Amino acid sequence: MLTKEKVQEFLKEIEVDDLVNNLQIMGNDVYIDMTAHSPAMHEKKKLEAAMKQAFASEFGEDIHLKLKIVSPEPSEIQQSQIKGKQIPGIQNIIAIASGKGGVGKSTVSANMAVTLAKMGFKVGLLDADIYGPSVPTMFDTEGQKPISVEVNGKNLMKPIENYGVKMLSIGYFSGANQAVVWRGPMASKALNQMIRDAAWGELDFLLIDLPPGTGDIHLSIIQEVPVTGAVIVSTPQHLALADVRKGIAMFQMESINIPVLGLIENMAYFTPEELPDNKYYIFGNQGAQYLAEDLGIPVLGEIPLIQSIREAGDVGRPAALQEDSKIAEIYTETARKMVESLVERNKNLPPTEAVKISTMAGCSPKAKK
Repeated sequence: MLTKEKVQEFLKEIEVDDLVNNLQIMGNDVYIDMTAHSPAMHEKKKLEAAMKQAFASEFGEDIHLKLKIVSPEPSEIQQSQIKGKQIPGIQNIIAIASGKGGVGKSTVSANMAVTLAKMGFKVGLLDADIYGPSVPTMFDTEGQKPISVEVNGKNLMKPIENYGVKMLSIGYFSGANQAVVWRGPMASKALNQMIRDAAWGELDFLLIDLPPGTGDIHLSIIQEVPVTGAVIVSTPQHLALADVRKGIAMFQMESINIPVLGLIENMAYFTPEELPDNKYYIFGNQGAQYLAEDLGIPVLGEIPLIQSIREAGDVGRPAALQEDSKIAEIYTETARKMVESLVERNKNLPPTEAVKISTMAGCSPKAKK
């Protein structure tokens, strides 16, 4: 017969007894209330999986573990975080990032933005890559300039709009052939102006296409706005994944503490147009999946290397706009998984400041198995 003493001894053995707030045993049911090490969703899921596996191994499948895991009280470091003030009208701010350049992050950002707009969401896209802006090209808006509009007695920039997405980029203010040669503080100031001094209106999502690395721009964004979650983009090869791991670690630092909603594997495989069912794993197979599994975060999608994606980006019409195409279907499923992860994040974690979604567009949390 299972006793409370046996369970307490086992909890000490696996070194989680200090996390347990309440322990009750009723027949074959063991009820445990715990406090996780971190409020991050992936940490709570890892703890839950480890506890269930440990109990099944020690006490057998007949013992049913009923876990309730709550987030810890914020530490002094977290309480002193500079998270930025909410932007009126913007419900969710999603940072799309990668620790490495050349993984197709801007292409993914553009296609995710138009996909969410097609799904019925109100979407904005901020091109935060000050030194290499690509949004004007990808949305066929090169040469356009934001105009000034008056909102509540204040002059604000009106974002450029195309395909149902509101956009701002430093590329709208600098010439096509003009290099932006600024030091970090100057770039950060320009970025903050595009965030705060813009008439974004009502948005369900503001996607922020971050530059590669973990530098001034990233810290400025984190300090200026309450980022609801981050989506990480990577290619499958080891070199990219090593840098991506550092990018994820930045968001998971205690002083930053932004939930990672999931990982998108871009250029996951090559599919030639004449052989649409063939998959060639040029950059390796399932590298991002292994990384995601190791870090306890979900894989939101696998985007193939298809010629039409590149061609569509070059002519300024994102490939996700191609109705009834395979790539549009893949991006729709990826966006749906991102929203599902966001719903789960908002249900299980305290809000940054803006966490509500005005329409679910057919998305809901996955049913527990």
